[in-house]
Amino acid sequence: MNSNVHFSVEYKYAEADGVKVFYREAGNPENPDLLLLHGFPSSSHQFRELIPLLADKFHIIAPDLPGFGFTEVPKEREYIYTFDALAKTIISFVDTLQMEKFAMYVFDYGAPTGLRLALKYPDRITGLISQNGNAYLEGLGDAWAPIRAYWADATAENRKVIHDAILHLEGTKWQYVHGVEDPTTIAPEAYYLDALLLERPGNKDIQLDLFLDYANNLKLYPEFQSFFRNTKLPSLIIWGENDPFFIPPGAQAFKRDNPNAVVELLNTGHFALETHVEYIAKRIKEVIGS
Repeated sequence: MNSNVHFSVEYKYAEADGVKVFYREAGNPENPDLLLLHGFPSSSHQFRELIPLLADKFHIIAPDLPGFGFTEVPKEREYIYTFDALAKTIISFVDTLQMEKFAMYVFDYGAPTGLRLALKYPDRITGLISQNGNAYLEGLGDAWAPIRAYWADATAENRKVIHDAILHLEGTKWQYVHGVEDPTTIAPEAYYLDALLLERPGNKDIQLDLFLDYANNLKLYPEFQSFFRNTKLPSLIIWGENDPFFIPPGAQAFKRDNPNAVVELLNTGHFALETHVEYIAKRIKEVIGS
C-alpha cells in the first residue's frame, strides 16, 4: 500500500427499521464490502483507526447499533432493546444499503447481532472476523458472574448491582485497560466518549435491558455453530487473550466447527484494536482479503 494515499471517511445516516442509523463509510464501493459491528459500550468509533488501514482493499460500512453512538431512535418508535431487535435493525440497514455480498467483523455485542444477520442471509456472508465476538458457552469468563445472577433472578437489586459495577466512567475505563500490557497506550477519549454517551437520559436502562436479554444469545449458539459448520467461511478469530468477559477457549472453539478458521490470541484485553490495530488490519487482509 502506498503510505501517501489517504482514505477519507464519510459520516452518514440511513433510515432503516424506523431508526436513523449513523454509520461510517470508506473505500471504493467497487471493492468487496466489509461490515464492521461494534460492541458494548462502544460504537463505530472503536473502528476509527482500523477503517483507514483497510480502505485500500475494502468498501467499509460501520454502523452504530440502536442505543449506542450516534444512531437515533425516535421515541415514537417505542423500540424494545433486545438482540433480536438490534439484528432486525441491522438486517434492514444492510437491505437499505443494498449490501448483497459482504464480509463481517464482529466484536462483543456485534457477534450475536451479526450472527443473527448471517442466519437470515447466509449466502451474503463472504468471510468472518471475530475479535472477541463469542459464540460458544466455554467462551464466557468469570466476569459474567453478576450478569448470570441477574439472568437467574431479574430483581431490582440484581439490576442495581450491574448498574453500580459497570455503567460509569471507571467501569468503562476498566474494560479498556484491563489486561493491557501498557495502559498508557490506551487513548482516553475512547472510554470518555463511551461513558459520556451512557449518561444520556434512559440509556443506562437500555443497557441493563440488553444485559438481561443477553441470556437469549446463548440459546442461539447451536444455530451460530451450525452456520460455521455449513459454510466454513474464511474466518479470522483474533482475540485479546486477557479479556475477562470472552476468554480464549471461546476463540479456540471456532475450529471445532470450522477447521479452516485461523485462530490467534494477542497479549491484550477486550478492546484489542486499541493496542493491536495495525497487526489486526494486516491479518484481515491476509486471511479475508486474499
